[in-house]
Amino acid sequence: MTDLQSLTFDKLQSLMIDMGEKKYRAEQIFSALHNGKRLNETSNLPMALVEKLQENYIDNPISIVKVQNSSDGTQKFLYRLADGNVIEGVLMQYKFGYTLCVSSQVGCRMGCKFCASGLDGLVRNLTSGEIMSQIICVNSYLGGDIKDRKVSNIVLMGSGEPLDNYDNVLGFISLATDKHGLYYSERNISLSTCGLVPRIYDLADSGYHIHLCLSLHAPSDNIRGEIMPISRAYHYDELIDAVRYYSEKTNRRILIEYIMIKDVNSSKEHALTLAKKLKGLNCMVNLINLNEVKENDFKKCSNDTLSSFAEVLMSYHISVTTRRSLGDDIDGACGQLRRKYMNEEGDLC
Repeated sequence: MTDLQSLTFDKLQSLMIDMGEKKYRAEQIFSALHNGKRLNETSNLPMALVEKLQENYIDNPISIVKVQNSSDGTQKFLYRLADGNVIEGVLMQYKFGYTLCVSSQVGCRMGCKFCASGLDGLVRNLTSGEIMSQIICVNSYLGGDIKDRKVSNIVLMGSGEPLDNYDNVLGFISLATDKHGLYYSERNISLSTCGLVPRIYDLADSGYHIHLCLSLHAPSDNIRGEIMPISRAYHYDELIDAVRYYSEKTNRRILIEYIMIKDVNSSKEHALTLAKKLKGLNCMVNLINLNEVKENDFKKCSNDTLSSFAEVLMSYHISVTTRRSLGDDIDGACGQLRRKYMNEEGDLC
């Protein structure tokens, strides 16, 4: 069955008309759903309408199964989907408010060697409503609603490759920015991609001007190929050309995500090569120390290595930030909590 949260406000209005209901019922339903309520928890809908909708649609596509709390204030959420699958997300607290990292797929087929999300491959895409419901659930968990939103920023950076689920992700952006719901500005939404070049061009031309983050993680094709299989399909230079097009089309600065892996991509020579590749691109590099997982042998770098790498980039007038480590004590890497839970439940070998 289709989840009601996937329906845009306009589609919900059309559904009400088709069912012989008044158009204003759409606003009542949309508001209730985006406030984190099930239809039978509302007081302004006829029971006959509620029962008919629940016969044909899912009104609770995800629920929170578990919350892990880090000593640094980060929270990791494990969600169960209506079909029994589980996904996860991370809530990070900053001075400006809460940022929620959401998943776009169950698993992932990109196969990045440093990431736990894709160890079991792609199970399925999430619907636009399932992506939206992660925000709805956590916003409600924090005591928020559509009038007093607690989650201030959204990052499509959890399990899965967002551009590999392009249509549902665009549907999600439409839902998230709808004035009848939580009504996010496009400036408060970021999307992280490992580099599906054709889809980057599509996103640039979509009319949405969200922030684009490129998971680059290497200074050259040969190193990127060792840790990110996607680079075999799209070469380094065409990837940089694609994000340059996105930046020029949307007038947005590109965030270059660069996970620092000891003895793989972290030397001063690597930094020099990267600086030359990024020349002329409107970007900022976000250096991220590796979140180690037991499923591979990659190791994080020392703070001195991070500082030296950053100094080289800055000497070439490239803006650099270093992401503070969050959630190290709560299965912080993408996919870790899901795998741990499924192993405990006996769903994984």
